[in-house]
Amino acid sequence: MNFRPFNSLSARLLFLTIAFVMLSEVVIFVPSIARFRMDYLEAHIASARLASLALEVPPDNMVDEDLRDQLLQQAGSLGIVLRRPGLRALMLTRDMPPAVDQTIDVATTKMPEAIADALATLARHGHRILRVIGPSPRDPSTVVETVIDETPLREALLQYAGRIMAVSVLISIFTATLVFVTLRWLFVRPMREISESMTAFHRNPEDASRMITPRARRDEIGQAQRELAAMQESLRASLAQKTRLAALGAAVAKINHDLRGILATARLASDQLSGSADPKVRRIAPMLLGAIDRAVELCTQTLAFVQEGTPAPRRTEFDLRALATEVGAGVRGAVFRNEIARGFTVSADEEQLFRALANLVRNAAEAGASEVTVRAEAADDLSMIDVADNGPGLSERARKNLFQPFAGSAKSGGSGLGLAIAQEMLRAHGGDLELLVSEPGRTVFRLSLPAFVRERREKPAAE
Repeated sequence: MNFRPFNSLSARLLFLTIAFVMLSEVVIFVPSIARFRMDYLEAHIASARLASLALEVPPDNMVDEDLRDQLLQQAGSLGIVLRRPGLRALMLTRDMPPAVDQTIDVATTKMPEAIADALATLARHGHRILRVIGPSPRDPSTVVETVIDETPLREALLQYAGRIMAVSVLISIFTATLVFVTLRWLFVRPMREISESMTAFHRNPEDASRMITPRARRDEIGQAQRELAAMQESLRASLAQKTRLAALGAAVAKINHDLRGILATARLASDQLSGSADPKVRRIAPMLLGAIDRAVELCTQTLAFVQEGTPAPRRTEFDLRALATEVGAGVRGAVFRNEIARGFTVSADEEQLFRALANLVRNAAEAGASEVTVRAEAADDLSMIDVADNGPGLSERARKNLFQPFAGSAKSGGSGLGLAIAQEMLRAHGGDLELLVSEPGRTVFRLSLPAFVRERREKPAAE
């Protein structure tokens, strides 16, 4: 994978780390220059106090002009005033001291004020004179005043700021490089391996060589690699199984097509046996016809199941009670009770819903139920249709594999396709088919459908 500076996660981490370190340095830089300015002013007060010691040597507290100029130059001052208890002010200054633009008392200056003054000093370009007042470093009772030019202070601040910025840039680059290398090795590189494996697996999921090989890591990255490997293995196995099932389905569809033709011929021949003069033949003929009908039904269901998915439902509005009555007309061996309210209208594929209901009702009658009841109600944007019977209930094996084709039949010799196909039809509508109750004497299946159009509640009438 090519490295793209603006799209790479590692490069973004590098740039963000530099930016965050620089931001931290800026937060440190502002109070630093304020502290530097205060130290500069305190150093000038100390120098002014040393220079003022020369005034205490002569009896008249006076020095010649050359010595005065040298003292002021060494102290970096334009004028010095010394005050202490029991001593009048001593002054060391030129004949015409300049006018003062600002007075600063280092003893009372707070940090916010010092920061504001330092930033103002950096921003100014004019020539200003400062009067600085502070206690003597070795004698707090002595107050020293010195008058200085702000220009050297500004130049010193600029040099200090330049050094701080240079050091900040170096620290930022060094720190960002360490973070970049560390994160790239521990995080970005394995994440890139995961994304590359996902891309390669997406292109050919059946190729085992494209699966990721998890590393022996115990952190979240290692867990993600192991989960991805397990998912890829599961998907590859599922795809292989689906490929085999698809081939098997195609073969079953062809066999069913041919077998249905053969059974149709056998059905026609068997119909003639029912009119035979031989009483034994007439007695056996219904059994033969029933067996052939069951074989045809099995072929039909198998062929419908191996088709490519359930057809999309074609929704229409129809009366559910009338549909249930039509289903009950085909019931043999059990009393059918239709307790759906008159006018209960739904929006669904009428043919598919008929097949699902007919499957459930026929299964109940064939399982030994003497009575099958259908009810319906609407609640929470869902319409629920319950098919209840008084049969013997389902066995544990049947409940375990209830909706599994070829494994979930409730009756001996059944294929289990009826319930699987019915559930697929309901799910195609956005609903579901589930078993609510199964016990001796009572079994209830529930068909749920979304968005019933309307319902007019009337007293149920048994049919």
